[in-house]
Amino acid sequence: MKQSTLLLPFLFLLCSISFGQESAIHCAKRDHRTHQVKSATLNVGQIAETEKYDVHFYQLDLSMTNISTNLSGTGSIHAKAKQALDSALFELFSTLTITQIRVNGQSVGYSRVASAVKVPVNALANQYFVIEVDYNGTPPTAQTNPLGGSGMTAAASPSWGNKVVWSLSEPFSAFEWFPCKQSLTDKADSCAVSITVPDTCKAGSNGILEHVTPIGNGQTRYDWKHRHPIDYYLISVSVAKYVEYNVYANPVGAPNPILIQNYIYDNPATLPNFQAEIDETADFIELYYDLYGPYPFEDEKYGHCMAPISGGMEHQTMTTQGFFEKTLTSHELAHQWWGDNVTCASWCDIWINEGFASYSEYLMLENLYPGEQGPFMQQVHNSVMNQAGGSVWVLDSLNESRIFSGRLTYDKGSGIIHSLRYEINNDVLFFEGLRAFQVAFQDSTATGIAFKNFMENFTGLDLTPFFNQWYFGEGYPTYSVKWNQTGNDVAIEISHTTSMSQVTPTFTNDIDLRFIRQGLADTIIRFNINSNTEQFSIYNIGTLTGSIGIDPKNWIINKVGSITEDPNLNVGMESSLEVKNMHIYPNPSNGEFTVQNMPVNAHSFEILDQAGRFILVQKVTKEGLFRLNDLSDGTYIFSVILTDGQRKTSMIQIKK
Repeated sequence: MKQSTLLLPFLFLLCSISFGQESAIHCAKRDHRTHQVKSATLNVGQIAETEKYDVHFYQLDLSMTNISTNLSGTGSIHAKAKQALDSALFELFSTLTITQIRVNGQSVGYSRVASAVKVPVNALANQYFVIEVDYNGTPPTAQTNPLGGSGMTAAASPSWGNKVVWSLSEPFSAFEWFPCKQSLTDKADSCAVSITVPDTCKAGSNGILEHVTPIGNGQTRYDWKHRHPIDYYLISVSVAKYVEYNVYANPVGAPNPILIQNYIYDNPATLPNFQAEIDETADFIELYYDLYGPYPFEDEKYGHCMAPISGGMEHQTMTTQGFFEKTLTSHELAHQWWGDNVTCASWCDIWINEGFASYSEYLMLENLYPGEQGPFMQQVHNSVMNQAGGSVWVLDSLNESRIFSGRLTYDKGSGIIHSLRYEINNDVLFFEGLRAFQVAFQDSTATGIAFKNFMENFTGLDLTPFFNQWYFGEGYPTYSVKWNQTGNDVAIEISHTTSMSQVTPTFTNDIDLRFIRQGLADTIIRFNINSNTEQFSIYNIGTLTGSIGIDPKNWIINKVGSITEDPNLNVGMESSLEVKNMHIYPNPSNGEFTVQNMPVNAHSFEILDQAGRFILVQKVTKEGLFRLNDLSDGTYIFSVILTDGQRKTSMIQIKK
């Protein structure tokens, strides 16, 4: 259609450039964000001007208090020209007063249109230059900003009484308090933040606290330096009457203990109230170090600055956080890998940040609080299915409420990673892939497609259908099961409808069924689904009680339709004598067995354990003789795959 031809370049632009917008409130915990939709502060031409240089270093030297957001000082942009330049454009909120700008140490004039500031720069391609901006004023609040954002806030904790001033720049509010270029794909190589505050306060920021210097007149200067690439919105400051409380994590394989530096309200009751929860941060670091690879900033620190927000924001190396409930703390910490080390390349792909941080909550529960992860994932699925549609991928990257949708970005984003883990069906391979991805994209940005392509190459699987249906697609399946038993054999029909059939008519992921059997242990069998209705035969399963569970471990976002016994269902039994007579002998077996009456169109076979994990996949031999002496004692699922794609499944018991 002609409309698609017109729309695609615009949509590509939306997802390729970080527009100058303002954020409503804080990020990270999905239930605790206020959303507003705002327009860009830069037009397309102005954005193009900012793309003519690369930022290498931000240096901030600011005077602040914990009472007011009013600030004064100097913000410097160290950059490298990508082409010959006669000018450079950056952003600074229009109501902040500029007193002087210097380029390479020389005072220069400038032009200013709203928040776009343009200065003369005489630089050849690949030449470095420095812009220093002396400025002062009061950053906007959500009430005073006509765009509704607030990159810096002053408030008192309603619980503890402490007054705090803190920044929160995600997604588009950094320019409200310091001069910058708001582009996700242009990470600064490093940053330095110096904050002069009253002696009664402390100031927290990114990286290492290099100096604390009393400068007289009741003022103290805090000098922070961060020596890793960092995106504009992850630079932060927080000022309050804090006490410092430090603990250390000791991950296996780490060269040194990792400092966890915490700035906690100086109210004498605050630290005792949160101390045990703060201490758990060490356990979370040690877990994610194992799952995702080394903590990306282990040569510096991790930490927290308290602020009266009902959630948290993953500022690099020092999260701003309102409290320390375990799923919140683990979520924000996980962002140091997913969001900070590897950052979404566009707000359309915020899943790279929030989907993985949200799934990290599940992994924390699975590993450290076993038993809590099941209800947690059920709650995630219920949230997603509160509405019929919506994709994880964000079509409108200027719609802040959509970028940070709790249902789609956080919950569905988390749920489909759980499903992807199931699809890969090999936890060793899955987590090796995540660790390798962190290495391949460290200090950089990535899209959802980049992640898909990487995991395809790493696992050897075709993940295109999965991403088309679950990442770009909409909705979820509702599964129904029919069954019929003949002797010890069972015919199964699995069908599904979808909640957004006009967008995603079919989901082709596998699905587990749990069978309750008389006199035998329950068993879970995994079925490969390629269409809306599939039929299967299971041999030697025993006598079913009629109780069948669909997706009992919540791997797939789905609803359950009907489960019915259908005496007319006849799959692969009477209609195919050859398949009906397929028989494993001996069963139980010591590991060597023969499949008698192997179908002539048998192509390969699979051995799965009762959790549905693949143990072995290989071609069928003409003789029908199998030697699986390495299998431990237990019950396994033996599936023969026919050339037409059907699976013929039987249970086999190994007893040595």
